[in-house]
Amino acid sequence: MALANIFTKPVSDEVISRINKLNQETQPAWGKMSVSQMLAHCNVTYEMIYEDIHPKPNFLMKFILKSFIKNTVTSETPYSRNSRTAPAFLVSDARDFDKEKARLTEYISRTQALGEKHFDGKESHSFGPLNATEWNNMFYKHLNHHLTQFGV
Repeated sequence: MALANIFTKPVSDEVISRINKLNQETQPAWGKMSVSQMLAHCNVTYEMIYEDIHPKPNFLMKFILKSFIKNTVTSETPYSRNSRTAPAFLVSDARDFDKEKARLTEYISRTQALGEKHFDGKESHSFGPLNATEWNNMFYKHLNHHLTQFGV
């Protein structure tokens, strides 16, 4: 089953519409993150693409990530509830809901505007080059997982 293509405007608009249904009081169906922390957590994926604020893994760690984690992140198989989060994605401090929401919707729009051709073969922060389908699965699956977690 192919995942929805986040590089298309209708799908990215639908994801943004789901994000816009969240408010500061939205509670998760599972997990420990607040809605603001979840938005910040989802922003990390895009920070690793557009910002130079996360250290890149060394050769050994990148080999381990490519060998054991990449398929879990880039396949069509949904994440299970309460699955472990990579250390770089842990958000435990308080975050500004409106700021994180605006950042995430901007990242999604920017990614959609660049399109799948821009991402096809692009080097990921942790996994090396990914094809457009792998990028799409990584983006969409992660967002869908957390938006479902928060009931939207």
